[in-house]
Amino acid sequence: MSLKIQFVTDYVCPYCMVAKVPFMQAIQGKDVEVEWIPYELTQEPDERIDTYHDEVRKEKWAKTLVPMAKALGIDMKLPPKVIPRPYTRLAFEGYHFAKEHGQGEEYNTRVFHAYFCEERDIGNPEVLCEIAKESGLDVDSFRKSLEDGTYTALQKNLVAYARDELHVQSVPTIFLGNTMIEITEYTKEAFEEIIHHALKEDCK
Repeated sequence: MSLKIQFVTDYVCPYCMVAKVPFMQAIQGKDVEVEWIPYELTQEPDERIDTYHDEVRKEKWAKTLVPMAKALGIDMKLPPKVIPRPYTRLAFEGYHFAKEHGQGEEYNTRVFHAYFCEERDIGNPEVLCEIAKESGLDVDSFRKSLEDGTYTALQKNLVAYARDELHVQSVPTIFLGNTMIEITEYTKEAFEEIIHHALKEDCK
């Protein structure tokens, strides 16, 4: 039986993007099933924050994230010049559409890249439609799903699940089966070791 992995994430979390790259490399060829669980760092109607002019955040990220991103070959803007930081509910609703149409991972990757590398406003429906097109999705159907709120209830339920049942307080948070893992470094080797150990335990 496949090892179930829940990766709790938000598109505006730079640690999530940096963790996602080696994580995806580490799971290649392994008997795992990954579920991406949304966690909105700022939920509507809470006031959005300005991360671009946050000097404390910039200094912290320069020390922690910039070296990791460079090591992974990711040209991230830390923080992106998108002011204020976008809500991500619509972006995740777009993901649910993409997943249902077989392009979930492609869309996921492109949303992260659009925000952190291209500094595009992923809270803007038109930007999301552009990303949908780049992901090979039917744009008219995608736009209609956002306008009709086709996946709004699903999105709200998943965010509630992350907060109230998984008790997530920060992202990224990763569960292997029912166990939350401790992430000390974002490398392919570190993730491989954790997953390998979990798979061995699962076989006992």
